[in-house]
Amino acid sequence: MIVITGATGNLGKGVIDNLIQKCGPHQLIASVRDLHKASFYQEKGVSVRKGSFDCIDDLKTAFEGASQVLIVSANTLGEEALRLHRNAIDAAKQAGVKRILYTSHMGAREGSLFAPADQHAGTEAHLAKSGVAYTSLRHGFYAESCLNMIGDGLKSGDLHTPEDGPVSWTARSDLAQADAEIIIDSENWNGATLPLTASQAWTMADIAALASDITGRRIRHVVVSDQDWLDSKMAAGMPKIYAELLLGSFQASRRGDFATTHPALENLLSRPAKTMRDVLAAFLQDDHGQ
Repeated sequence: MIVITGATGNLGKGVIDNLIQKCGPHQLIASVRDLHKASFYQEKGVSVRKGSFDCIDDLKTAFEGASQVLIVSANTLGEEALRLHRNAIDAAKQAGVKRILYTSHMGAREGSLFAPADQHAGTEAHLAKSGVAYTSLRHGFYAESCLNMIGDGLKSGDLHTPEDGPVSWTARSDLAQADAEIIIDSENWNGATLPLTASQAWTMADIAALASDITGRRIRHVVVSDQDWLDSKMAAGMPKIYAELLLGSFQASRRGDFATTHPALENLLSRPAKTMRDVLAAFLQDDHGQ
């Protein structure tokens, strides 16, 4: 049996949909916090179990009888994220799981200026010490995260960002398909994967130019100071912790932390990965038609 945590999230759903096509639904278990939100899985023939990263005992029950568990990283920050990931890893080990897969980040490194990358490095270290066979899925930076960060600026035509560096933005749907491939063939994927990224890295200036080409109207990119950008986000109502998190992503990109590209993802997909043009075109389609 294969357990997928975070099964009602976008990535978890994508992984399960791909696995259904590859191995059928009856080998799959969706682990979720809220059983009511996962009732649609029962119609697909996928088993559903309650599992919260806050409760090791619940997780042990959710993971019972599983040969593999995919731990989708928690949507939280700091020591809380590390604690929840440790809970999931420890529960999988205690439940006798043979292999643990974890959704990490291609920029995972201790002390990263981008806080989640530091957290991923800490989780990877705990995985390595667990004594259980594991695969750390080093995902490229989600292209959808880029749209969340700058989508309003692209649509308004006036994009203000701190100084940045190239980022190999990668479509979540491609990563979900690749994760499913690795789960099916997990014995050949030990330790941390190569970076699972799209084939090109883009700066914010590149993205503004690309969006201008897609929409047929000029989208201006302006570089502002870190402090001015931080102040503007907080003035617009963004909590300081999240504004600082996003600023850290720009600071880390300047250092080249997210610039790497690698063919590993496309090799898994057996096709070209989605490009940032593909992602932007879908996002900007309303403007494109004007």
